[in-house]
Amino acid sequence: MIYLDYNATTPIDSDVATAMMPFIREEFGNPSSSYSLGIRAKKALEKARGQVAELLGSKTSEVIFTSGGSESNNMVLKGVALSMRDKGRHLITTAIEHPAILNPAIFLMENGWDVTFLPVDRYGSVDPDDVKNAITKDTVLISVMHANNETGTIQPVQEIGRISREHGIFFHTDAAQSVGKVKTDVSDLCVDFLSVAGHKLYAPKGVGALYIRDGIEMAPLIHGGGQENGRRAGTENVIFNVALGAACELAGKNMKDETPRIAALRDRLHDKIVSAISEAALNGHPDNRLPNTLNLSFPGQTGEKILKRIPNLCASTGAACEDRSTTISHVLAAMGVSRESATGAVRLTLGRPTTQDEVDQAAGWITRAVKEEGLGD
Repeated sequence: MIYLDYNATTPIDSDVATAMMPFIREEFGNPSSSYSLGIRAKKALEKARGQVAELLGSKTSEVIFTSGGSESNNMVLKGVALSMRDKGRHLITTAIEHPAILNPAIFLMENGWDVTFLPVDRYGSVDPDDVKNAITKDTVLISVMHANNETGTIQPVQEIGRISREHGIFFHTDAAQSVGKVKTDVSDLCVDFLSVAGHKLYAPKGVGALYIRDGIEMAPLIHGGGQENGRRAGTENVIFNVALGAACELAGKNMKDETPRIAALRDRLHDKIVSAISEAALNGHPDNRLPNTLNLSFPGQTGEKILKRIPNLCASTGAACEDRSTTISHVLAAMGVSRESATGAVRLTLGRPTTQDEVDQAAGWITRAVKEEGLGD
């Protein structure tokens, strides 16, 4: 089996698993307890918070642990909506966001909010001028993802962040796909909120984090005890939070070497496929995208049928959570990709364990699978 679906999820890194083990076995204390077992758990929790903050370039106090990217996104959209409802009820986002943004936005619309879904160009990139022109006196939040999960296109988040600050509007970015792959310094990005999903960077599923800039008051999504500085109630998941901290530290250490290595393998995969199948078309920006992401369309075919011919290849026809849907990708549709090309799209995403041999083997499998239907030279 060759796994090329790292944007869907990643395996737990062995060092991350090692970091978790003491808290699965003997160090089971509640961080709120005052005896030694609880104190050790609290120290481990705060160490992990510091590791996340280090990767994001934030203060430790600005990191809140959550159950994942979806909760972090919902926490921002709904929390800001509750806190700012007397100042305005307008949200600006884009047509290519993950459902964890689109669906909360639709929920707000159903509850009296005005939501602007901005278009993107053929590369899947939003124009900062469109963001600026969409701002009204009622705009209280802008949410634009850092990098798209399907095409890998990186958005001009820094420019949008500057526009947001000039107008005194909160700015959030869903960085689930970019954290650990490219630099995500919150100061450079000019963001007020940033969402992290642990299982996209070699931590377990079910853990994430949310950066909230100091000084921002926001209604909590979950009410209860005073955990996470009163922002998220519930006894902390020390096991998974420690894992996320370890994963963030590893990402920070590995990124300098891994980013160019993975980008080179992605380009090798692209070149090998296109050299054999000249009709294959790239979806997304050719340069300004995640180093691991390759989305190709094979006109006249369906991505699902191509992958069915390659049972030993794990890849996607779009966002993993939408694989069972018969509708085309909303991201590709927003980019103006024809229905025929969008139906023939395959997303190949590489990761830390990916090798050159795997890339070469996968390229051969894909080429043969596509040519079975008569496409290609």
